[in-house]
Amino acid sequence: MERGRRVAFDYGDIRIGVAICDPDGIISSPLTVLATEKKSLASEIKTIFVEYEPIQIFVGLPKHLSGVESTSAEKARSFAASLSELTDAEITFIDERLSTVSAQSKLREAGKSTRESKDLIDAMAAVEILELGLQRARSSQLSTYPSSLRLYGRSCHHRRAA
Repeated sequence: MERGRRVAFDYGDIRIGVAICDPDGIISSPLTVLATEKKSLASEIKTIFVEYEPIQIFVGLPKHLSGVESTSAEKARSFAASLSELTDAEITFIDERLSTVSAQSKLREAGKSTRESKDLIDAMAAVEILELGLQRARSSQLSTYPSSLRLYGRSCHHRRAA
Protein backbone atom coordinates (compact mmCIF):
# COMPACT_ATOMS: atom_id res chain seq x y z
CA MET A 1 0.00 0.00 0.00
CA GLU A 2 1.33 3.41 -0.95
CA ARG A 3 2.56 5.46 1.99
CA GLY A 4 0.49 8.54 2.79
CA ARG A 5 -2.40 9.78 4.86
CA ARG A 6 -5.97 8.97 4.03
CA VAL A 7 -9.05 10.86 5.17
CA ALA A 8 -12.58 9.48 5.54
CA PHE A 9 -15.89 11.31 5.68
CA ASP A 10 -19.19 10.12 7.11
CA TYR A 11 -21.62 12.52 5.43
CA GLY A 12 -24.88 13.36 7.18
CA ASP A 13 -27.61 15.97 6.79
CA ILE A 14 -26.52 17.74 9.98
CA ARG A 15 -22.94 16.63 10.69
CA ILE A 16 -20.00 15.21 8.78
CA GLY A 17 -17.64 12.97 10.72
CA VAL A 18 -14.00 13.14 9.64
CA ALA A 19 -11.23 10.63 10.40
CA ILE A 20 -7.56 10.42 9.45
CA CYS A 21 -4.86 7.78 9.50
CA ASP A 22 -1.12 7.99 9.98
CA PRO A 23 1.08 7.91 6.84
CA ASP A 24 1.58 4.14 7.17
CA GLY A 25 -2.16 3.43 7.42
CA ILE A 26 -1.82 1.73 10.80
CA ILE A 27 -3.68 4.03 13.19
CA SER A 28 -7.08 5.53 12.32
CA SER A 29 -8.30 8.37 14.52
CA PRO A 30 -11.35 10.62 14.69
CA LEU A 31 -10.32 14.09 13.52
CA THR A 32 -13.33 16.38 13.78
CA VAL A 33 -17.03 16.82 13.14
CA LEU A 34 -18.12 19.49 10.69
CA ALA A 35 -21.53 21.16 10.41
CA THR A 36 -23.04 20.24 7.04
CA GLU A 37 -24.86 23.54 6.52
CA LYS A 38 -22.04 25.81 7.71
CA LYS A 39 -21.08 28.42 5.10
CA SER A 40 -17.38 27.82 5.75
CA LEU A 41 -17.64 24.04 5.19
CA ALA A 42 -15.61 24.04 1.96
CA SER A 43 -12.84 26.15 3.50
CA GLU A 44 -12.73 23.92 6.60
CA ILE A 45 -12.35 20.84 4.40
CA LYS A 46 -9.73 22.57 2.26
CA THR A 47 -7.79 23.40 5.46
CA ILE A 48 -7.83 19.70 6.39
CA PHE A 49 -6.56 18.78 2.93
CA VAL A 50 -3.77 21.38 3.05
CA GLU A 51 -2.68 20.39 6.56
CA TYR A 52 -2.74 16.60 6.11
CA GLU A 53 -2.13 16.25 2.35
CA PRO A 54 -4.15 13.03 1.94
CA ILE A 55 -3.36 10.74 -0.96
CA GLN A 56 -6.81 9.16 -0.86
CA ILE A 57 -10.26 10.15 0.37
CA PHE A 58 -12.91 7.66 1.48
CA VAL A 59 -16.57 8.70 1.55
CA GLY A 60 -19.17 6.50 3.20
CA LEU A 61 -21.90 5.40 0.81
CA PRO A 62 -25.15 4.68 2.65
CA LYS A 63 -26.78 1.39 1.71
CA HIS A 64 -29.58 -0.69 3.13
CA LEU A 65 -28.73 -4.09 4.58
CA SER A 66 -29.97 -5.58 1.29
CA GLY A 67 -27.14 -3.77 -0.50
CA VAL A 68 -29.43 -1.31 -2.27
CA GLU A 69 -28.31 2.30 -2.01
CA SER A 70 -30.33 4.36 0.45
CA THR A 71 -31.91 7.72 -0.36
CA SER A 72 -28.93 9.39 1.34
CA ALA A 73 -26.52 7.87 -1.19
CA GLU A 74 -27.15 10.63 -3.74
CA LYS A 75 -26.28 13.24 -1.09
CA ALA A 76 -23.03 11.40 -0.34
CA ARG A 77 -22.25 11.28 -4.07
CA SER A 78 -22.91 15.01 -4.38
CA PHE A 79 -20.68 15.66 -1.38
CA ALA A 80 -17.91 13.58 -2.99
CA ALA A 81 -18.25 15.61 -6.17
CA SER A 82 -17.76 18.79 -4.15
CA LEU A 83 -14.67 17.25 -2.52
CA SER A 84 -13.23 16.61 -5.97
CA GLU A 85 -13.19 20.38 -6.49
CA LEU A 86 -10.94 20.75 -3.43
CA THR A 87 -8.38 18.00 -4.01
CA ASP A 88 -6.67 15.93 -6.66
CA ALA A 89 -6.61 12.91 -4.34
CA GLU A 90 -8.52 9.82 -5.42
CA ILE A 91 -12.01 9.67 -3.90
CA THR A 92 -13.38 6.19 -3.19
CA PHE A 93 -16.84 5.27 -1.92
CA ILE A 94 -16.98 2.76 0.92
CA ASP A 95 -20.10 0.79 1.79
CA GLU A 96 -20.91 2.21 5.19
CA ARG A 97 -23.56 -0.26 6.31
CA LEU A 98 -23.52 -0.53 10.10
CA SER A 99 -20.63 1.98 10.51
CA THR A 100 -22.69 4.16 12.88
CA VAL A 101 -23.99 1.12 14.78
CA SER A 102 -20.42 -0.13 15.21
CA ALA A 103 -19.26 3.32 16.34
CA GLN A 104 -22.09 3.55 18.89
CA SER A 105 -21.23 0.11 20.21
CA LYS A 106 -17.55 1.01 20.67
CA LEU A 107 -18.44 4.25 22.45
CA ARG A 108 -20.86 2.39 24.78
CA GLU A 109 -18.08 -0.09 25.56
CA ALA A 110 -15.89 2.89 26.44
CA GLY A 111 -18.53 4.07 28.92
CA LYS A 112 -19.96 6.93 26.84
CA SER A 113 -23.71 7.43 26.63
CA THR A 114 -25.34 8.20 23.30
CA ARG A 115 -26.16 11.68 24.57
CA GLU A 116 -22.57 12.36 25.68
CA SER A 117 -21.11 11.17 22.42
CA LYS A 118 -23.50 12.57 19.81
CA ASP A 119 -20.78 14.43 17.83
CA LEU A 120 -18.15 11.80 18.50
CA ILE A 121 -20.37 9.11 16.95
CA ASP A 122 -20.07 10.79 13.55
CA ALA A 123 -16.26 11.00 13.77
CA MET A 124 -16.08 7.38 14.99
CA ALA A 125 -18.30 6.29 12.09
CA ALA A 126 -15.74 8.00 9.81
CA VAL A 127 -13.04 5.92 11.55
CA GLU A 128 -15.03 2.77 10.67
CA ILE A 129 -15.24 3.91 7.04
CA LEU A 130 -11.51 4.67 7.02
CA GLU A 131 -10.61 1.27 8.44
CA LEU A 132 -12.75 -0.48 5.81
CA GLY A 133 -11.06 1.58 3.10
CA LEU A 134 -7.61 0.74 4.45
CA GLN A 135 -8.49 -2.97 4.63
CA ARG A 136 -9.63 -2.85 1.04
CA ALA A 137 -6.47 -1.00 -0.07
CA ARG A 138 -4.30 -3.62 1.67
CA SER A 139 -6.27 -6.56 0.28
CA SER A 140 -6.24 -5.21 -3.27
CA GLN A 141 -2.45 -5.22 -3.22
CA LEU A 142 -2.25 -8.73 -1.79
CA SER A 143 -5.06 -10.27 -3.81
CA THR A 144 -4.94 -11.53 -7.35
CA TYR A 145 -8.70 -12.14 -7.35
CA PRO A 146 -10.87 -10.08 -9.66
CA SER A 147 -12.55 -7.16 -7.89
CA SER A 148 -15.93 -8.92 -8.12
CA LEU A 149 -14.62 -11.56 -5.69
CA ARG A 150 -13.10 -9.25 -3.09
CA LEU A 151 -14.67 -9.26 0.34
CA TYR A 152 -15.20 -5.52 0.82
CA GLY A 153 -17.54 -4.70 -2.04
CA ARG A 154 -17.13 -2.33 -4.94
CA SER A 155 -15.85 1.20 -5.07
CA CYS A 156 -16.69 4.09 -7.31
CA HIS A 157 -13.95 6.55 -8.11
CA HIS A 158 -14.19 10.25 -8.79
CA ARG A 159 -11.13 11.99 -10.12
CA ARG A 160 -10.88 15.66 -10.74
CA ALA A 161 -10.72 16.46 -14.43
CA ALA A 162 -7.30 17.58 -15.60
